[in-house]
Amino acid sequence: MPTTGVAAQPDLIRAPDGALLLSWIEPQAKGHALMFARYANSAWSSPREIARGADWFVNWADTPHLAVTADGALWAHWLRKSAAATYAYDVALVRSGDGGVTWSQPTLVNDDGTPTEHGFVSLWPAARDRLGIAWLDGRNSGGGHEGHEGHAATGSGPVPAAMTLRTAAFDASLQRHDEREFDAMTCDCCQTDAALTSRGPLLVYRDRTPEEIRDIAVTRFVDGAWTPAHLVHADHWKMPACPVNGPAVAARGDEAVVGWYTAAGDTPTLKLARSTDAGTGFTAPITLDQGAAVQGRIGTAIGDDAVWAVWTREEAQGQSLWFARLASDLSRELQRGEVARLQGQGRATGFAQLAVADDAAYVVWTDVVDGKPLLKGQRYSLAP
Repeated sequence: MPTTGVAAQPDLIRAPDGALLLSWIEPQAKGHALMFARYANSAWSSPREIARGADWFVNWADTPHLAVTADGALWAHWLRKSAAATYAYDVALVRSGDGGVTWSQPTLVNDDGTPTEHGFVSLWPAARDRLGIAWLDGRNSGGGHEGHEGHAATGSGPVPAAMTLRTAAFDASLQRHDEREFDAMTCDCCQTDAALTSRGPLLVYRDRTPEEIRDIAVTRFVDGAWTPAHLVHADHWKMPACPVNGPAVAARGDEAVVGWYTAAGDTPTLKLARSTDAGTGFTAPITLDQGAAVQGRIGTAIGDDAVWAVWTREEAQGQSLWFARLASDLSRELQRGEVARLQGQGRATGFAQLAVADDAAYVVWTDVVDGKPLLKGQRYSLAP
């Protein structure tokens, strides 16, 4: 691993050239720094700093992400406090045109000016030199996290006190374009995720109805507009509060896979569903794991001939991180194993990251050793 000390909140992506990019947050004497490194030819580069600040919102679940556009530019975001309230923060975005040597001045993704929550970001290349971005936006919530329990009759329009999902695009000069509110009522603090199919971006998130059904929804960007959202599968999970357990999506050509956690029927379950038409429709899901120990926090990836998943379990003896490799059509399981036994427990270990490159899967996760968060990693080559 390229990290040498205390580090957490990792993000791991595969760049268009096949290299892996890892970002993480390190504490500083005053504030925090967002760092990144590149993995290519079986070696990590020296870490580089993206940004640092003393006014950041640093959280186990709402973490920074990286993206790469076709022009070679790197993009990164983090969260910056906007007021004294705990959950008052904005999304800051930067771009580098020289491989991460220098970075632009940050611009705010959300410009509403309200001291509310903005985060749980997804990034994707929207054009050769343009970034697409989606985020959960609390501008209608009227304040802190406590204000997320608003209700309204179905079809009554924008819902006061509800978290919303917004999307936009940013060009190479960090100018905002085509911002819109896509969903007026979503789960409050479940991660969003996006993947690029052969037919355009695919965006997944945990929806929320006035009846408190919180299932996974998906939308596609087609001909300059987002398609109406539809459920990956109707779990009918009625949940009066946010589980902080968002979906993960991976895509390769027309193939797409969504993984998610649900506790419908009071049974913690991890599911996977597959699409062969870039997210237009999904097969009936398979159950990846089930039972009281299942924490979820899933990551997914698609390789040349297999689907990979990584997730967290927690039992009386502690947490463990697991992986599975399945046939591309999810018809059979090819590998399953325990990645690691974790010393950390609860939320401190955050969300593991998964990426596939060079016929191998790479997993990066946070553990807590002697009270300090550290990043660890593992590489899995293909097994017969």
